[in-house]
Amino acid sequence: MIKKALISTAGILFVSTSFAAECGKITIAEMNWNSASLMANVDQFILANGYDCNAELVPGDTMPTGTSMIEKGQPDIAPELWTNSMKAALTKGVDEGRLKIAVKSLSDGGEEAFWVPKYMVDEMPELATIEGIRQHADQFEHPEDPSKSAFYGCPAGWNCQITARNLFNALKLDESNFELIDPGSGAGLSGSIARAYERQQPWFGYYWAPTAILGKYEMVKVDFGSGIDEQHYIDCISMDDCLEPKATMYPPSPVYTVTTTEFAERAPNAYAYLSNRSFTNVQMNNLLAWMEDNQADGKYAAENFMFEHEDIWSKWVSEDVKVKLNKALDNL
Repeated sequence: MIKKALISTAGILFVSTSFAAECGKITIAEMNWNSASLMANVDQFILANGYDCNAELVPGDTMPTGTSMIEKGQPDIAPELWTNSMKAALTKGVDEGRLKIAVKSLSDGGEEAFWVPKYMVDEMPELATIEGIRQHADQFEHPEDPSKSAFYGCPAGWNCQITARNLFNALKLDESNFELIDPGSGAGLSGSIARAYERQQPWFGYYWAPTAILGKYEMVKVDFGSGIDEQHYIDCISMDDCLEPKATMYPPSPVYTVTTTEFAERAPNAYAYLSNRSFTNVQMNNLLAWMEDNQADGKYAAENFMFEHEDIWSKWVSEDVKVKLNKALDNL
């Protein structure tokens, strides 16, 4: 279990316990990466046992979940929505009264970038820049074709596959003999970093934080020399049909808990809990490292979190709800 004391958000207002009649049946999107799965399972446990909600997890992913919430009013809750990729649609959903932004679920925000291992930059500082990467492309040997250089992108179907591919094209990495590799899965992508680090081998590709991998392995963000063009990122880089991509660093990624307005109005006490629930990147990195070290899924990790980190979750709920949650934990 994690023994390290974690920082928790202070100054949170408490709300009274809710009633089953108020909350009713709710659906929570469980995204297919660890921090989002953990968060969804924590929310399910707290809403079910503390607020008497009939809380059900449903599969989710950034674009389809956000679109479904706007157009169909389902699911009720997206605990961890990385909003850069669909900022305009979400803003419209809020302006039209269909969605509510409950809280920054990752209070420090999310971070996306192209990375190289620190041990490479220690030897060749120029690798911290995209020009240095181009100059030393032969360092990054493709695992299946030694005549090519490897750039590890996102798995097919993930929204970051679109942004990484568009930035790969904008940086003209193919002209430096790089080939974009689909790692096949999130585990495949993280595994490629772990293998490289353990063998002190070259690696270049996309990743994001907070994650267990970037907590365990020190990586350096590659500077494109472009600054951040947030509007171009929104209008083109994040779009599947971006025809003329231009280089831009990833804008800081606001990561929110988003709900339907119908849910927020029907279950105000449950919504108030979500408005209080937030993790720092330090907290989440430690929790993700525990998940990885223990090969835990979101449900098991959420139970461990509830048992081990009352110091964090008790700040999100009223004393009455805290009593109910501890009773539920005693019955597990």
